[in-house]
Amino acid sequence: MRDLTDRALDTASGLGATYADARIVRRLEESIAIKSGRVEGVASGETEGFGVRVLVDGAWGFASSHRLDLDEADRVAGLAVRIARASATALRDRVALDGRPPAVGTFATPVEEDPFEIPLERKIGDLLAADRAAGAVEGVTFTESSYGAQREWKTFAATDGSFTEQLITHIGAAVEANAIDGDEHQHRSYPDAGGGWGAGGYELIRRLDLLGNAERHAEEAVALLSAPQCPAGRTTVVLDPSQLYNQVHESCGHPTELDRVFGTEASYAGTSFLTTDRLQEGFRYGSDLITIVADATAPGGMGTFGWDDEGVAAQSVDLVRDGIFVGYQTSRETAPRIGRASGGGMRADGWNRIPLIRMTNINLLPVDGLSLDDIVADTDDGLYLATNRSWSIDDRRLNFQFATEVAYEIKGGKRGRLFKNPTYTGITYEFWRSCDAVGNAGSYVMLGTPNCGKGEPSQSAHVGHGVSGARFRDVQVGVGKW
Repeated sequence: MRDLTDRALDTASGLGATYADARIVRRLEESIAIKSGRVEGVASGETEGFGVRVLVDGAWGFASSHRLDLDEADRVAGLAVRIARASATALRDRVALDGRPPAVGTFATPVEEDPFEIPLERKIGDLLAADRAAGAVEGVTFTESSYGAQREWKTFAATDGSFTEQLITHIGAAVEANAIDGDEHQHRSYPDAGGGWGAGGYELIRRLDLLGNAERHAEEAVALLSAPQCPAGRTTVVLDPSQLYNQVHESCGHPTELDRVFGTEASYAGTSFLTTDRLQEGFRYGSDLITIVADATAPGGMGTFGWDDEGVAAQSVDLVRDGIFVGYQTSRETAPRIGRASGGGMRADGWNRIPLIRMTNINLLPVDGLSLDDIVADTDDGLYLATNRSWSIDDRRLNFQFATEVAYEIKGGKRGRLFKNPTYTGITYEFWRSCDAVGNAGSYVMLGTPNCGKGEPSQSAHVGHGVSGARFRDVQVGVGKW
């Protein structure tokens, strides 16, 4: 690997690149899909290749290949240089990178049980058992269960002397029960609508206890068919971690990506209301209880690594501190434009994509005091919302609407009857300012998603979110038909 990266970097430098980096990525993936007690599909795949990124005359160039040999390293590096030189002819502003020490070392996700060493029959058996338990509940129409695992071997080298090797392993699984009565369709997912994903090995699947939780969620899916519609109006809502992490993702994670602020994401997925003047003025993003960090060092997070794809060391960056907006997710190119150093947020989806600013682990930090159960007990009247069902947010990440799979009525500090088809809406900063309780460390969990989309051509990223549940006052709750 080192021979290939050295060759690519030497060639790029010899052709005029003032900076170059090379990434070699091998990715192994496995998935299982089950529907109503039958195996619908088992898939595994492997891909390997390398990409070279260069700076020439202040412009970027990038090229990649699946052929790992020295002659191909020469060709790809040469192509990247030609692309950069051509791009420089239409350049408005020259790229300037912040300084950083050379990145050197190794990193590996802690894994207790290697998921790729667990026999396939055992993994299918574990998933089938949970799926059948959900399907055995009277009134369930069909079930869907899934499992996935991904491992990446990543080598990074740059002309500044950087050389790192990383081994990153992610895994997730879910079981879903669906109940249908006429044109009414309700479903409940465990542990989350997107699956319970994290960084680690098969021990994470065992801790989920899909079998032990399948029946209860299936019973709720059936009960939702006859449950009353969620009442409309303004009320107090308590967001379960399974919903709160999606709220953080869409209304906190994406708007703090600095490339969105500068407009490079505008045509595909929108910009951001968090313009740089908001940073300078000390914009109040939320209540005093709201502290949000981008932490690439958090244990178990799918945004955890040793170095990003620019060789910047993993770190924790404050985005919101005590309710005040204080920082962005940045790169070596964007950070200097606001007088800062990169926070290490650049990642690429495999070997044939250029790195973009991507969320690491965007975490709402817990607050000493009340547990999530205590918050419910402290709530006289309201709704407890769990498990995202759908979302919509404008192209500045400002006006949003979420639907959840279920709402539980809160009366006198106790969770009661179910409501179906709950939705809630708001304006991002008004919503976060209305937060008057955040769960403590005992309620804190690390969740995440394996399919955060961004970029053209599109890239999918694995990101994490640590949350502990929270309460929001005077929230507009609506009614939807599904």
